[in-house]
Amino acid sequence: MKPATAAKKLGIYLPAAPESFQANALTRAEFQELQETPPEWLVQLRLNGPHPRDVVARKLGVSVSGLARSEVTEALTTAEISALLASPPPWLVRERATQAAVRAENARAKQARADEAARTAD
Repeated sequence: MKPATAAKKLGIYLPAAPESFQANALTRAEFQELQETPPEWLVQLRLNGPHPRDVVARKLGVSVSGLARSEVTEALTTAEISALLASPPPWLVRERATQAAVRAENARAKQARADEAARTAD
């Protein structure tokens, strides 16, 4: 498995991983070993970051597209994410509201489909 694929599956930011991880492909057994008994560097990366964009977006409660619209392009650490959550800038408030609206619309559409399926089943 390529290092980029392994990093994505492990939820870590590849450039922050040790050079030995970045330079070498992993076998499935090595990948499984990393998941089952993560080394200290992996534990620290997962806890403190820097985190990849999808993890940053999830922790902030926004979409990856919302990060891009807000021009947040760099990886953020857990401390930086906590600071943003403690004192949210206007872009974060706006993107969280957008994300909430999207989720509400998705839930509404899902319920409408379920209602329609129930009507046609009767």
